[in-house]
Amino acid sequence: MGPLIIQGLISPEWNFIIAFFIGIGFGVALEQGGFSSSRRLAGVFYGYDMVVLRVFMTAVLTASVGLFIFNYIGWIDTELVFVNPTFLWSAIVGGAFIGLGIILGGFCPGTSFVAASIGKIDAMAYIGGTVVGVFLFAEIFPLIEEFYKSGSLGKIKIFDTLGMKAGVFLFIFIVMALIIYYVSAVLEKKYAHRRRE
Repeated sequence: MGPLIIQGLISPEWNFIIAFFIGIGFGVALEQGGFSSSRRLAGVFYGYDMVVLRVFMTAVLTASVGLFIFNYIGWIDTELVFVNPTFLWSAIVGGAFIGLGIILGGFCPGTSFVAASIGKIDAMAYIGGTVVGVFLFAEIFPLIEEFYKSGSLGKIKIFDTLGMKAGVFLFIFIVMALIIYYVSAVLEKKYAHRRRE
């Protein structure tokens, strides 16, 4: 994670304060966009509401293009950006659990806090379950540490793994995102009858 402000103009201690207000603004934007509704996230799985998918893709595209341009003009060195190490098998199992939790609860971890902030009881219960899950994971970690670290692939990047330049991969990703936008709009029309207001 890099600084949020230009060093030398404002004290680095302001990073956390600025991040706090950016976080509040992000939460307000999510709530105004309807992301406090569990129906909106469930709509992705039922095919009648793909807004969450499109917003997620737009966020990934914006960050990817921004990082690529900033790296190109020398504003950031992407080689210094922290990349989480990949542990393949635990990522697959963990992803399955998170996916199941999202389907059953109707929230992802971020949207649950947005919904809880406006007083939704189901979101508060979801957060409670998340806290309990994190606590249990920490308690049993010594028992599952070997599995957790299995399938270690190190700090990999998709374009390196595929053997292509970052710019080429970014172009392919943009094309894929445009296709996803189109397909998601088609699905929304096809399954609009599943929507319940």
